[in-house]
Amino acid sequence: MDISTYCIHGSDDDPTDCTGSVTIPIYQTATFAHLAVGQSTGYDYSRLQNPTREHLEKTVAELEHGDDAMAFSTGMAAITALMELFKVGDHVIASDDLYGGSIRLFRYISEKNGLTFDYVDTSDSSIIERYIKPETRAIFIETPTNPMMRVTDIASVSAIAKAHHILMIVDNTFLTPYFQNPILLGADIVIHSGTKYLCGHNDTLAGFAVTATPALSERLRFIYKTTGACLSPFDSWLLIRGIKTLPIRMEKQQENALKLAKWLCTQPKIKAVYYVGLPSHPSYEVTLKQTRGFGAMISFEVDKEETAKKLLESLNLILFAESLGGVETLITYPMLQTHADIPKEERETKGINERLLRLSVGLESIGDIIADLEQALR
Repeated sequence: MDISTYCIHGSDDDPTDCTGSVTIPIYQTATFAHLAVGQSTGYDYSRLQNPTREHLEKTVAELEHGDDAMAFSTGMAAITALMELFKVGDHVIASDDLYGGSIRLFRYISEKNGLTFDYVDTSDSSIIERYIKPETRAIFIETPTNPMMRVTDIASVSAIAKAHHILMIVDNTFLTPYFQNPILLGADIVIHSGTKYLCGHNDTLAGFAVTATPALSERLRFIYKTTGACLSPFDSWLLIRGIKTLPIRMEKQQENALKLAKWLCTQPKIKAVYYVGLPSHPSYEVTLKQTRGFGAMISFEVDKEETAKKLLESLNLILFAESLGGVETLITYPMLQTHADIPKEERETKGINERLLRLSVGLESIGDIIADLEQALR
């Protein structure tokens, strides 16, 4: 079945429904009654499983070609649960250009709990081998990275991970399963902030962890039910609804983003444009090899701090807000928002300076988006 069709119809229809409802019901219940001692309907308590969430999880697992998917209250809740797979003394190699919230979790929570991390440029897979130790248990990457849009060759890094018997974890939030499937390229676990493109409407928070094997599913399901950061039935229903339009949204947002990236490259006040769909991107060929599209995330650097601040204060249509992946075009100032907790010197070494801005390109008319940026840059 084509992915566009599957996004609309999802997993098998709800087995508990006999009404013929076209949409999955919202099972807004905390608990489920037992028929008798030792008998269960298959559902006991919504923290463990709920029919609405189950439908969503099966849909996401299928989209990512995984064995199982777990829906969390946020993307950070998913990553937090994932870190419980490891024990004191375990070592993780991570991309050095990660979402600031992931870095904050690793540095202030995971390290406190006894894990150690090395942050490396995973877009150069030859570097990774140097950092593998006997206690290394996982490689954690984003691709493309947030916000510098670096691309990691997933298959190449997965081969390294498998050779050393360590987990390969990929945050696939920016491209979604519509454009990229890391498990097919060798990843063991795929992470999503479902708040972003999977939801698509900036109206709820969600996260996913998709596992490639039954053994990993069993381990993570135990953590999931024990720590309890599951997605509510109503929010699960919103994600189901959002995924139905994922293909058409991703295609249109990508179309807008490519036109916008090309326009940005012509503007005298813009000194650099980071978009994986531009042939000038250093990993353009890797992107063509491992994805079916480029997504709609663009970062760009203006000529000076004053230009960045004036632009943010002059926009009329584009919203100055955190997050990404919704139908509205959003612009973010990473140094003050997503990466505010990263030390200044470290941020600037990565290119996250006072001149860098990040765009999540939405579904508005591309002419209107460009016109708004044009007047703000005057």
